[in-house]
Amino acid sequence: MIGAVPGRGLDRRALVARHAVEVTGVEPASPLSVGNGEFCYTVDLTGLQTFPERYPVADHTGAGAGTLLGTQSQWGWHSTPGGERYDLAQTRRDYDTPRGPVPYVDMLGELSATSEAPGSGAESWLRNNPHRLDLGRIGLVLDAGTAPRPPAPDEIGEPHQRLDLWTGVIESRFRLRGEPVRVTTVCHPERDAVAVRIESALLTSAGLAVRIAFPYGSEGWSNPADWSRPGAHSSVLAPAGPGYTVERVLDDTTYGVGLRATPDAEVTRTGPHEFVVTSGGPLLELVVGFAPGPVRAGAPAVLGPPSYPATRAASERHWAEFWTGGGAVELADSHDPRAPELERRIVLSQFLTAIHCAGSLPPQETGLMVNSWRGRFHLEMSWWHGAHFPLWGRPALLERSLGWYASILPRARETAREQGYEGARWPKQVGPDGRESPSTIGTFLIWQQPHPIFLAELVRRATGAADVLERYADVVLQSATFMADFAVRTDRGYQLGPPLVPAQESYAGQRATLTNPTFELAYWAWALGVAQRWRELLGLAPEPLWAAVAENLVRPHVRDGVYTAIDTPPYTVPEDHPSMLYALGVVPPTGLVDPEIMRATLRRVLAEWNWESTWGWDYPAMAMTATRLGEPELALDLLLLDTPKNIHLRNGHNRQTANLPIYLPGNGGLLAATALMVAGADSGPAGAPGSPGGSGPSGDTGTRGGSGTRGAPGFPADGSWTVRHEGLHPMP
Repeated sequence: MIGAVPGRGLDRRALVARHAVEVTGVEPASPLSVGNGEFCYTVDLTGLQTFPERYPVADHTGAGAGTLLGTQSQWGWHSTPGGERYDLAQTRRDYDTPRGPVPYVDMLGELSATSEAPGSGAESWLRNNPHRLDLGRIGLVLDAGTAPRPPAPDEIGEPHQRLDLWTGVIESRFRLRGEPVRVTTVCHPERDAVAVRIESALLTSAGLAVRIAFPYGSEGWSNPADWSRPGAHSSVLAPAGPGYTVERVLDDTTYGVGLRATPDAEVTRTGPHEFVVTSGGPLLELVVGFAPGPVRAGAPAVLGPPSYPATRAASERHWAEFWTGGGAVELADSHDPRAPELERRIVLSQFLTAIHCAGSLPPQETGLMVNSWRGRFHLEMSWWHGAHFPLWGRPALLERSLGWYASILPRARETAREQGYEGARWPKQVGPDGRESPSTIGTFLIWQQPHPIFLAELVRRATGAADVLERYADVVLQSATFMADFAVRTDRGYQLGPPLVPAQESYAGQRATLTNPTFELAYWAWALGVAQRWRELLGLAPEPLWAAVAENLVRPHVRDGVYTAIDTPPYTVPEDHPSMLYALGVVPPTGLVDPEIMRATLRRVLAEWNWESTWGWDYPAMAMTATRLGEPELALDLLLLDTPKNIHLRNGHNRQTANLPIYLPGNGGLLAATALMVAGADSGPAGAPGSPGGSGPSGDTGTRGGSGTRGAPGFPADGSWTVRHEGLHPMP
């Protein structure tokens, strides 16, 4: 059955509760986290960060370089001194285009998904800085009164840990030296603060205590902490209010840390950047708050962090409101054996994207846990991190970071101007300042360009608010202005490139001559149409060039009856992203794409593609294509395809490799695909934006599944699936 059972609403608490995460030992790839989108704290089986070496992350060489047990924020960034010697101008090189030479920020060294070797000091510094910080390591130690040391792993027995998703609380129980220990861990929903409650007789009998240590910033690929340079930074402890503060200074970066503990607790320095919190009794409550800037500027987060009871109460309220609001999907009564796992992935992905992808900056691919690409974020991934929020009735969570585009609009316009284009050209790999990174790939990508248009349109549709148009008008219109100017008129129509690297980055070596990737052509046509609609809604006259480009783009290349990835040799390489499929799936229907040719293309990909080379978001993306083609059985097969890059760990994270141990685009993509598969789409064959029905949630429906219906078109209507849902919005 597809839809709702008459008279029965969703028991959301039961839905969420059955997917609470329980751990009974060290699972090196799958630690648990608490967070709020701006700040995240990841723990081991003790509920703290006692054994960081047991949760390793590899670097580009495959060697261990860091830990999954991070303490990170959206504001915590650092740059290594010496950057004044370098400028992007030192990395610019001219590329031939149909309109003449155009300067691109390039890179002399080698670059791939698994390795990088910058060819100059400028390239290296500009790629590595700024980098995200590990704000502090908070773990257990024994013998705090004499020689504090972490417990040995074999001193831990009978561990049991549970993440209660409904409250956002992690409870960890274990025996240490045979004595019971209970640790409760929670994050404040509105402040960058983690609170812990430790209950054990060992607090008095064995010197059990909490150690807080602070590292220097690191330029490493995945490791935000450098413990080898104690002289390069400072940590100044001082009493303050009900507790203590630590002022941290790392070159030009300063932040404050506030410590608030139970009245009988004491904080003592045990090293240049190490402090131990001891308790006078069998109970220790400790809150550690973080804030950017000097200590005095950090008030009240640093000078007076909330108490443990207040933090826990705030977390419980916040997560109950999160789960009762927005969308929900229940698959409990389905007969298909894959239903429990899909429901688990859906629930956990909502939690994980809320704590890692709902902050004031676009997220990094490994969230606020480890530093893939040194914590810098990739704007071509912003759709995969955030598009699901408005589709699931939570547009405010996307809007937290969507406004960042406006903040870097001057820089994006300057990039376009330097290349001779109108409008704004968005960068690829960036930090908070929006400064591009030298690359043989990133600066030549263009598929991030329509993303702000798509994301703003999803917010408009989900909210129906007129002021959304005003908030994002400049971003949408300047994005489209560049897109129209970037396209070059030829005898065949308007073409894209050269130079160019498509979403399927396998063709980076041909960037100087590559043209007309199928996915990008369709995305250009659709997004320009949406931007034109925004002009109409804003009371502006249509842009003739936008219409001319959208209506006269070069047709996607067809070879042997299927769409190719690009229209220059080698046309299609069966590895990495099968991006031509996403011209109808991720992109709504356009006049550029023939559904039957796309159906044949999908079959060719299924027969020939190298799945080992794909990425976690490819599976939901392919599921969207199958859904739009009216093939629900195939959509589910693709969404749940059993391949290494489509694994979702016990904690819900989508793992890729040893150096990409978690991958949030896979989680966000799963939720976006689920929204399409459940709530359907309301665009017509031309993909007209703002079609009727696009401004409200789908609610529970009783329509059966199938192509073009609101009754879960991505699920078979053969009785094997019961899909109950509410609060989802249809895709365009």
